[in-house]
Amino acid sequence: MPSRVSEILESELYTKENLVTLLNAGTEDSELIFQKAAEIKEKFVGNKVFFRGLIELSNICSKNCYYCGIRRGNRNPVRYVVTEPEVLEAARYAFDNGFGSIVMQSGERIDKRFIAYVETLLKKIKTLSGDRLGITLSMGEQTEETYRRWFEAGAHRYLLRIETSNRELYYKIHPQDARHDYDQRLEALSLLRKVGYNVGSGVMIGLPFQTSEDLAEDLQFFKEHDIDMAGMGPYIEHAETPLYKHRDLLMPKEDRLLLSLKMVALLRITMKDVNIAATTAMQTLAKDGREKALRAGANIIMPNLTPLKYREGYLLYENKPGTNEQVEDSIRNLENQIHSAGCMVGYGEWGDSRHFSKRQSESQI
Repeated sequence: MPSRVSEILESELYTKENLVTLLNAGTEDSELIFQKAAEIKEKFVGNKVFFRGLIELSNICSKNCYYCGIRRGNRNPVRYVVTEPEVLEAARYAFDNGFGSIVMQSGERIDKRFIAYVETLLKKIKTLSGDRLGITLSMGEQTEETYRRWFEAGAHRYLLRIETSNRELYYKIHPQDARHDYDQRLEALSLLRKVGYNVGSGVMIGLPFQTSEDLAEDLQFFKEHDIDMAGMGPYIEHAETPLYKHRDLLMPKEDRLLLSLKMVALLRITMKDVNIAATTAMQTLAKDGREKALRAGANIIMPNLTPLKYREGYLLYENKPGTNEQVEDSIRNLENQIHSAGCMVGYGEWGDSRHFSKRQSESQI
């Protein structure tokens, strides 16, 4: 007799109630979800995995989020900004080694000096690559003017994670003040779409106080906001954050990983042609975590190109892998994981979201 999970997958009726059932599926039924996601991935985005060379530009942040190791209130990290020559060297490495794109990520800053610095870097990266290196930014909430300046300077993808679509839960993991306003976060997502970016978002999975209903609503949020790409992964605690005191509410790490993999698979199933990252946090919970994410529907991996001397300063969570790993070793390991998952690296390609390209084409008809 067919299980309820197989019935839902067969019917393709992904209501909130059905999504909750799928998220709560046991190990055996989860395999049915992963198989369905793998089939959809092969059909709609193929088996190429695209590298996004990651540059963690700065750990200076104006925000004080309760879960983050580089939050403004944490006095322990040594704050840094990667220098222009170092950024350009990393970008050159990415370009020379066939990466189609890079990602520049940082703590959230809105000061004029930082905004101008990012703009300068974008222009110089575009120049050194002859406009052939794609660029994703992940630098939080900014004004429309800033988003437009960076877009015109060369960035064309932007990741702004909502972290949770549940307003009440949002304020359990963020201070409730002007710098951490839920509606402002939503407005920033709208501004990114208005400017013209490939827009990405994402959530943490397995948070204290979080329910399967919350995660089902997150999946519906992504669809309602028509995102082009997603970066999401398991919540991993950090001892130097306020949320750490609720660690007794966390599910075991293996359960958090399984739930994260189901979220990847269900996003692939419900939004067939978006880009989905196999995040580093998954590898934190299991050595083959990113490989499993690729099998579950992910198609983006971000090798860390940040100079080694800065990596210990960018610990958003504890036990982050790769902080002492040379770039060449990291890429070799990632290539092995990609091939083990039955995929291939899309060298020299931007690998933009097919979802974005389809919407752009439809808007011109």
